[in-house]
Amino acid sequence: MENRKSKIQNAKMVRLQKFLADAGVASRRASEQIIQAGRVWVNGRVVKQLGAKVDPLEDRVAVDGRAIKPKRKLYVAVNKPRGYLCTRGDSSGRRTLADLLPKEWHHLYSVGRLDNDTEGLIFLTNDGQFSLRISHPRYGTCKTYRVTVEGRVEPKHLDQLKTGVVDERERLHADSARLVSANNTRSIVELELTEGKNREVRRLCAALGLEVSRLQRTKIGPIRLGELPTGKWRTLTEPEIKSLLQNL
Repeated sequence: MENRKSKIQNAKMVRLQKFLADAGVASRRASEQIIQAGRVWVNGRVVKQLGAKVDPLEDRVAVDGRAIKPKRKLYVAVNKPRGYLCTRGDSSGRRTLADLLPKEWHHLYSVGRLDNDTEGLIFLTNDGQFSLRISHPRYGTCKTYRVTVEGRVEPKHLDQLKTGVVDERERLHADSARLVSANNTRSIVELELTEGKNREVRRLCAALGLEVSRLQRTKIGPIRLGELPTGKWRTLTEPEIKSLLQNL
């Protein structure tokens, strides 16, 4: 029983410089300099060791006499409309995801990107580790897209989408490709991808001569867009966050 408690306690501990960076004191590198300068106190004692760890919920941390509290971690799902940029601000005054959120959440950043003309599910957070684990190709988080293309998509196109192409010295391919509907005017294809290269779906379709008229991301890992209206947001639940990370 005691051993189990120790394991739980150790899992909650984080390096002091990471705690300071997550709390918005400074970057992790700058936080290391602050620690080494003797400006950080933990539970009433100066700590100068970079390897020191703290429990964010239990330990009292102060910098230059000012108490530091961990920031609340936020995880938000947005149904991005067409014509919005995945940035917190734009010098040209174009619409961004920040325009869809409460003002107090404007510090959140997007987990990966959807280009200006692409719609659908995207996450925003202030948790850098979560963002890395969802967006970096090495973790293989599956993203599902619904692609509307001009004309009829044939079975050979589905095979080509999965086989892939080389574009700008990058190999692009879908992990799966399924025809949802097709006629002589337009077709809808569902694609699953895990690598997340820049504009990968559009580049892959263009290389195969498929003209995309609409592109929507409908799923990230196990989280579906569902009935979330265009331009609206919701916070992810604790079980959803765990389900996103448990297989990584």
